[in-house]
Amino acid sequence: MPDLPPIRRLVLLLALALGPLSCASLQPAAYEDYIGPELRKRAATTAPAAAAATAPATRRLSPADGPIKLTLEEAILVALENNRELAVQRLAPRIQQTFEDQERALFDPLATASIQQSRIKAQRLARAGAGTEHSAVDSILAAAGLSQFLPTGTTVGVDASSTYTDSSLSDDTFVATRVGLTATQALLNGFGTDVNLASLRQARLDTLASQYELRGFAEALLADVETTYWDYVLAERQIEIFTESLALARRQLDETQQRVEIGRLSEMELAAMRAEVALRQEALINARSTLATTALRLLRLLNPDGANPLTRKIVLLNRPSAPRNELEDVQTHVSAALNMRPDMNQARLALQRDELEIVKTRNGLLPRLDLFITLGKTGYSEVFGRSAQNVRGDTYDVLMGARFSYPLGNRDARAQHARATFTRLQTREALANLAQLVELDVRAAYIEIRRAAEQVTATAATRKLQEETLRAETEKFRVGKSTSLLVARAQRDLVASRIAEVEAVINYSKAMVSFYRLEGTLLIRRGIAAPGREPILEDILRR
Repeated sequence: MPDLPPIRRLVLLLALALGPLSCASLQPAAYEDYIGPELRKRAATTAPAAAAATAPATRRLSPADGPIKLTLEEAILVALENNRELAVQRLAPRIQQTFEDQERALFDPLATASIQQSRIKAQRLARAGAGTEHSAVDSILAAAGLSQFLPTGTTVGVDASSTYTDSSLSDDTFVATRVGLTATQALLNGFGTDVNLASLRQARLDTLASQYELRGFAEALLADVETTYWDYVLAERQIEIFTESLALARRQLDETQQRVEIGRLSEMELAAMRAEVALRQEALINARSTLATTALRLLRLLNPDGANPLTRKIVLLNRPSAPRNELEDVQTHVSAALNMRPDMNQARLALQRDELEIVKTRNGLLPRLDLFITLGKTGYSEVFGRSAQNVRGDTYDVLMGARFSYPLGNRDARAQHARATFTRLQTREALANLAQLVELDVRAAYIEIRRAAEQVTATAATRKLQEETLRAETEKFRVGKSTSLLVARAQRDLVASRIAEVEAVINYSKAMVSFYRLEGTLLIRRGIAAPGREPILEDILRR
């Protein structure tokens, strides 16, 4: 037929045109590398001025069997490389990406092949008169095909088959070889790349969301490391202060004892000083216990090399520094948090995922209407080789038509679409609520930083006044115008003021860490490369 070749060419060209479109939409998304052993090569860390003199950039970490000497920056790197919880979380994006491969598999070509043999023995009336005779038919069928579903809603396939027949009713064998092309196009339900790629795009969004979740965990870990680092520094400083105060109390006790022995003071004065010595010993015991507990927490976060990491000794080289004016206008930090917070970006991804669910459920409301066409060429002969050559002959078959189906009422699809619509609305409200909570977090942390900075100045002034008070009270005691109880109280107040001063500086450093975490910029400010750096944009689905 003269019309057949143009139809065949048209269908083949249609299939070839849809193939590149499918491939272009199905390429795996490129993602950033994950935090891991290569972190040292990618992290640009700069030691603060306070640690520059004691921790040069070329200093190596201690061997596995010695004490661990760390600056704050090195503690961060060790934790990001070795922390066991981060090692667990780091695998989540890679696991999630396997779901993308599963969704992409829907568009993989499908190859089929089969071979079967049959024998039929029958009975029929004899040709020459009455009676019956037996007949036998042996046949072999071999078939192979290749089909692919495209994101446009098109299914194309090619197939080839050959049938060999040997009948006792005929002296010759019979071989038929057929080559065919089939194309089916969805016109309503299942039509277009938007609905057919929706599940794959949802899987990609889930992978992105897992990367932002990893970033959030990494920031929380980083903040925990820095906070614990400063807690350890504080515990060490408290031990130093309590040790000095205990020595001072003992000297005061000795001086009081001497004055009692020469009769210048009553023996009752010794009770207050002995009580003060006991209190300082108690405080020193508690401080040492706090240091040991904090060391365990820090070692757990760092997970350093060695047979038993939790028994390693720690030597921290950074010391707290005075507050620096690093803050901009609070609204600038709020805007940064709304863009950079991992939980905000996860919420935006969830909203985009719900939009895709709307696309899928809206498609389910449509009836199924498919247009299909099948073209075939068949060659006949007594042997396989000649039948394959005869395919180029005039014989052909054409099948065209349409299939329609629609569940009456379609309640399942309507319920799914309604649920998806309400879920999207719920996600939007949750995103707005989260944005308000993020702003609240940043503003509250901003106030806390200002308070902590002012507290540093106030505690320093208090400590100086307490030193003067103790000096005056000690002089008065030595000339007999004060009591050991008042001297002990002045010493106690001085110790408390020194502790408060150190705590104020440490709290300021910890407040800055918490503020940067709540702002979502802690990793960036520490020069750490990690996935999820870029805010989510509206066109993320089209990447």
